[in-house]
Amino acid sequence: MWSWAALIIAVAVVWTRPRRVAVEGDSMTPALAEGDRLVVVRLGRPRVGDVVAVRDPAEPTRLLVKRVTALVPAGVEVLGDNRAASRDSRSFGVVAPSGVVGTAVYRYFPPARVGQLHAALP
Repeated sequence: MWSWAALIIAVAVVWTRPRRVAVEGDSMTPALAEGDRLVVVRLGRPRVGDVVAVRDPAEPTRLLVKRVTALVPAGVEVLGDNRAASRDSRSFGVVAPSGVVGTAVYRYFPPARVGQLHAALP
């Protein structure tokens, strides 16, 4: 029989839909580096400064990792921290809420960079 704690954990896992995402490219340096591995969870609407995974509008099976720079009624505006190396809302516009996979909350690889991720100040 399930304990209350196990039930709560199971519901939390299903509700937040945790995913693992790998950072590709240099668009988020210096905050994130190519090869960083992140845990992304669905926590509701992201906040300005959060790092999020969004579906690439040109290739919906591919995920992009970007920082939320603005919240608008139609969704979120996202930019890479390294603007010179980033394809982001400047080229594809606002990301609809359905295109936001989740918020990055934890880096689990590489070992030297493991830790919780915090939103940057706007």
